[in-house]
Amino acid sequence: MFVVVGVTGGIAAYKSVQLVRLLVLGGHDVHVVPTEDSLRFVGITTWEAISRNPVTTSVHDDVARVRHVALGKAADLVIVAPATANRIAKLAAGIADDLLGTTLLATTAPVVVAPAMHTEMWNHPATQANVATLVERGVVIVGPEDGPLTGGDVGPGRVTEPEDLLERALAVVSGGGDLDGLRVVVSTGGTREPIDPVRFLGNRSSGRQGAAVALAAAERGADVELVAAHVDDGVLDAAAAHPRVRLTRASSAQELQEAVVTIAGESDVVVMAAAVADYRVAGTSDTKLSKKGDEGLSLDLVQNPDILAGLVEDRVPGQTIVGFAAETAPTEEELLSKGRAKRRRKGVDLLAVNEVGWDKGFESGENLLVFLDARDEEIARSHGSKRRVADALWDAVLTIRGSR
Repeated sequence: MFVVVGVTGGIAAYKSVQLVRLLVLGGHDVHVVPTEDSLRFVGITTWEAISRNPVTTSVHDDVARVRHVALGKAADLVIVAPATANRIAKLAAGIADDLLGTTLLATTAPVVVAPAMHTEMWNHPATQANVATLVERGVVIVGPEDGPLTGGDVGPGRVTEPEDLLERALAVVSGGGDLDGLRVVVSTGGTREPIDPVRFLGNRSSGRQGAAVALAAAERGADVELVAAHVDDGVLDAAAAHPRVRLTRASSAQELQEAVVTIAGESDVVVMAAAVADYRVAGTSDTKLSKKGDEGLSLDLVQNPDILAGLVEDRVPGQTIVGFAAETAPTEEELLSKGRAKRRRKGVDLLAVNEVGWDKGFESGENLLVFLDARDEEIARSHGSKRRVADALWDAVLTIRGSR
């Protein structure tokens, strides 16, 4: 396959060396088109040595072959990694002021773009509008991931790792994915149970894991209904922009239940990744509760409905239901023991167990999941970015669906 890899001017350019290497080892004919700025990070000599093809940045080189058009016309796949905010803006506007720009305009091949930038730049309305424009045109956006960034910052903006990017780019070319035709419901985020018009009971869930699960399903061919409770800023952007994802918002556990139950009956797979509050206030106040001297405050709490158990009880034939168990435990043995006990209580087909704590699981770009099947046996585990473990979850779903 003739693959063009565009490299733009960000520190993440060094990761694209591994991407090109993997493509070459896979037997593909790889042509790197770097921008001038990107050469400050990785030089032409490296690109030519790794790709085994000549490299240039100028539309004035190899004029006889009309190289600025020939690359785009010959390509079976174009990958831009990393893609800066500036390059995404140029691509959305159709600006072709260098060899990469003309190549992108001249190609009819699938285009995969892997954004990499600081969180503030990714969240800027201009960048989000440009990304939405590209998605409407059929460009596949892979990432960005949530994690450590240059300068010590942490948040969405980290380029997708080369191995994951390669897998998702090749899936685009193959047409469809291994989840093609499946109808999927994913819940994410943390519910908020109102105390009064000002206060609520909540939890630390950012919604990142569920959003990653939804996006992974969509990119692998599924039609996804994403039901989101409270999430951190920017967490839903990539998933909500995908044409195969339809987003519904909910706030409390009861609202989340109503939304999920309404659509679950027509779904092949339900993944309950949301952090649902176990309790709510028995009597919500219509006015703000005020302090009364030195008196304490007592709240009468009642149990929320068990959404997951209810979905299992009312499941349609052939449906696969996946639950999450976020537990604290001093040892892995106790963690898995708690997971197995929860799987039996809920009756789910697959349970994703992860350890949480003050610095684990929540509010983090990484996760570790252990997957238990209906026999309470560990069938897989995955550690890494939340997108990586999301793909591992769908691999596990396919395993248990195929074993039926």
